[in-house]
Order: sequence, then structure tokens, then C-alpha cells
Amino acid sequence: MKLIVAIIRPEKLDDVQKALAEKDVYLMTVSDVRGCGRQRGYTEVYRGQEVQVRLLPKLKLEIAVNEPFVEATVEAIVHSARTGDTGNVGDGKIFVLGLEDAIRIRTGERGGTAIGP
Repeated sequence: MKLIVAIIRPEKLDDVQKALAEKDVYLMTVSDVRGCGRQRGYTEVYRGQEVQVRLLPKLKLEIAVNEPFVEATVEAIVHSARTGDTGNVGDGKIFVLGLEDAIRIRTGERGGTAIGP
């Protein structure tokens, strides 16, 4: 089992969900987060003052999948969250982490059966 954590642009959520649904991946947790990377923020004028905005709004997806779904999930996110043909700075990151155990609270099922069909 793996836990896939993806940081994406907020406007790409619908595209990512559609791409994941095509790969039979439906279960995810989505959180509003703020962060900075190579974009390094931007400058805007607020009430006549120049303000540096360093933490940009992003979405954090957490998706637990069984081993056979890892590559399909990663590929779906990469292709659907990328802006344009080649992508742009700020499109996001994907982290794949080992998942030691999972428990479905309702039934008590453990391991891969708790997160998959």
C-alpha cells in the first residue's frame, strides 16, 4: 500500500478527479493549503502599498492506494494537473510514501481491503 500526496493548483481539481475516476481511483482527501516553491510568490498592490505574497493557495490531495494502482494514479495526476503541454512552475509535486497499515473504522477491515475494492 502507498499513500500518494499531491500538491496541485486549485483550478486543476476537477481535471484531476476526472482523470483519477478513469483509472478507478475515487477515494481521496482534499485540503486547502498554502505554500511556496520555485514560484516564490508574487507582488501586488493593496491599498496603495506593495505587498509580497509568498504563500500561494494550493490543494493537497491524499490518496491511499494498493500497489497495482500506484503508477496509474501518479500518471493520472501528472497529466491532468499539468498546465499547457510542457507544464509551468507552480504546477505542484507528488510524493509517494509507504503506508504501513489502514483500518476501515466501520468494519474493522485492515490492510489493502480497507482502502480498495
